[in-house]
Amino acid sequence: MEHRLPWAEGSSPAPANAGRFDQAAIIDSGHRSACSSILSVSSLGAILSGGTAFQKGEQLAIELVTGQRPAATVDWVRGDEAGVRFKQPIDVLALINRTLINQPAERRTMPRVEMRCGVRLKWGLTVCDAVLRNISARGMQLEAEGLPAKGTYVSIQIDGLIIPAGEVMWRKDNLAGIQLMGELGWSSLMPWIRKTCGGGGGDDAA
Repeated sequence: MEHRLPWAEGSSPAPANAGRFDQAAIIDSGHRSACSSILSVSSLGAILSGGTAFQKGEQLAIELVTGQRPAATVDWVRGDEAGVRFKQPIDVLALINRTLINQPAERRTMPRVEMRCGVRLKWGLTVCDAVLRNISARGMQLEAEGLPAKGTYVSIQIDGLIIPAGEVMWRKDNLAGIQLMGELGWSSLMPWIRKTCGGGGGDDAA
């Protein structure tokens, strides 16, 4: 799993139709506050929304559905969203597993996962290699030189994973956000993430 912050180096907000992690309880000064939604997470931090009024520099703990309770510092606040930096890395694969298990089987949707791997991008007669920065059931962020403009339809090749065609929804320098025309099922995406990240074990969604 990629050891980086979920908002680092130009990461974009997860789209509205992306999957979500389960809510997390915020422990502040020993007191449990209202739950916050986890919009995006990596082993080093998370983007939270709602539930409590965050303050930059605040020290708190986040109680996850896996039973993990990482200590964290609020790194930034924008509106009702906040970026928190964990003091110790968390097990993201375990969190993904538990999130899927807690969803109804017929509506399970993969949340956005921060990771790195090589991909091949094609539009028209152009083919280029790119780096996957994050992926969810409905989209991904790519990094490469000479990426296509917003509105371009693309095909994406990733070893071990069948990816629907997509559309470039935004482009900034050497980064682009791709929205897929079909949903990536958790039953194919989760095993691929485990294999790519060298992870294993944990609960299997059933």
